[in-house]
Amino acid sequence: MSEIRLNIVDRDNIHSGEVHGYVAELAVAALTAEPETFAELELAMRRFLKWDEHSPFARLYPGENLEPYDAGVMVLDLAGGVIATESSCSDLEAEGQVRVEAEFADDGEVWVPFKLSQDWLIVRSIPEYERLRPERRDARLAVPPLDARAVLYGSPLVEFIAQECRAERGSTDDDRFTRIHTKWMMAPRPDLGGKTPREVLLDKKEFVDFEMHSRALQWSFAGECPPHIPVESDAYRFAGFGIHENVLYYYMVRELLEVCFDYYDPKRTINDEIEWLEGIKSTWLKMENPHFSLRTPGALIESERRRINISMSAKEILIDEDCPCCQAMAADFSTPMFWHLDGCNMDQTYEFSFHETREAYDAEQREWDEFHAKWERERKERGDEIDDVDWVAEARAIDGESVSLSDDDELPF
Repeated sequence: MSEIRLNIVDRDNIHSGEVHGYVAELAVAALTAEPETFAELELAMRRFLKWDEHSPFARLYPGENLEPYDAGVMVLDLAGGVIATESSCSDLEAEGQVRVEAEFADDGEVWVPFKLSQDWLIVRSIPEYERLRPERRDARLAVPPLDARAVLYGSPLVEFIAQECRAERGSTDDDRFTRIHTKWMMAPRPDLGGKTPREVLLDKKEFVDFEMHSRALQWSFAGECPPHIPVESDAYRFAGFGIHENVLYYYMVRELLEVCFDYYDPKRTINDEIEWLEGIKSTWLKMENPHFSLRTPGALIESERRRINISMSAKEILIDEDCPCCQAMAADFSTPMFWHLDGCNMDQTYEFSFHETREAYDAEQREWDEFHAKWERERKERGDEIDDVDWVAEARAIDGESVSLSDDDELPF
């Protein structure tokens, strides 16, 4: 592959120089780590490439040079969120795959998919880039990063729950938790830039979920966990919310609502209530939870923010110790298994779905309704009587033994 002149622009500096076209491709894929500085991009390159002494950016020096070299020129403008390219090396897209050197892979290399966030703009003309970069940079600098977790986990949430629970005191409405939770999720807030908590939680979910999927594939085929996002980076501090944090956030809010109602103390003032709920929230995030394989919610959230998959061995997730298939998998399955949350126990209304628009949610509901209607018609045409089937007797009949069991009988499985 040919060489290309690469320019890397951050808030304070510009570096340029000639690199192999493969290095330029990896640099684009490394933007999935959301680097803000030259040093962070260099660190993100270790996701795909290993080196001991000489960085792949060793031939880049301070200063800008937009003149094509060999196969062309490329600019990665971290400050403006722009990728500019004039090159014959490849057709650059925001989504693709890159070849990763893998020490433990059978053939020594692995292809890993990547997808950039929607924040990036790709242009295929250097003059066009030079024209629009001041506007892009000014626009980004004018809107400082939003620390949404300070709102979603901080005093605004706890104060809201304490006040709403007081207002609902004495209510026997079974849907009160859902109603209060929905009110929190759907109300635009000035401290969230005019967005609702729901919009913030879903803003980068698709990007984060794909990132976690890509990291899992790389770990599986390369045989080692890819480097994570450093905690001192903006990418960590202002990270988007993936499916794990969305689900855990739902559970946390419901826990606070239930505790606030079930352990109400009329002697507590509203300020006392808020302080008490803060302690409950902190304890819940730090406490090992049997529903999460004895992991703490806080640790699970931390892992997703750092783009580290929750790995488990096949033996750890052994479902049936007497199952030959499970035993074989636990003995011979060498690649890691990954633990996931999917939100199946959340309310199934639009407000708690993962659809960004109500139209998308309604379309999915229609598909389900059509599926169930078709299934019901076909069941009736076959004459199936599902509600009357004795599944225990059916299971016994498979082994040639037709019997019926009372409620006191011990099940055979």
